[in-house]
Amino acid sequence: MKRLLLDTHVLFWWLSDDAQLGKAARLAISDPRNQIYVSAVSTWEASINKLSGKLSAPDDLDAIVEEEGFSKLPITLFHGDQAGLLPLHHKDPFDRMLVAQAQSEGLVIVTNDEIVTQYNIRTMDARK
Repeated sequence: MKRLLLDTHVLFWWLSDDAQLGKAARLAISDPRNQIYVSAVSTWEASINKLSGKLSAPDDLDAIVEEEGFSKLPITLFHGDQAGLLPLHHKDPFDRMLVAQAQSEGLVIVTNDEIVTQYNIRTMDARK
């Protein structure tokens, strides 16, 4: 069993059946033996990008995440502390939080973000 945390773009690739999501990543996400997490930071990022017109996203991501059978990962004070202590490889606060959550919770991040791979965490390439 793998415990996977979807980067925000990977969540939307999955929901839209985007061809950018690779076969191995798609199989890992669809494997019922794996536990798939979606962070509250992803819905936060999506709502900001939707408001600014950078993203077309459904209104009720909470219900969609639940329908997909994914686990919801809240942001805790500990996650906030950890994100603030990370090296400044990444300037994006949303990605920094995902990294902190992956470290804190022992999760593998499914991502296409090369900068995320510079941290001491396990990653899965979303395009493979």
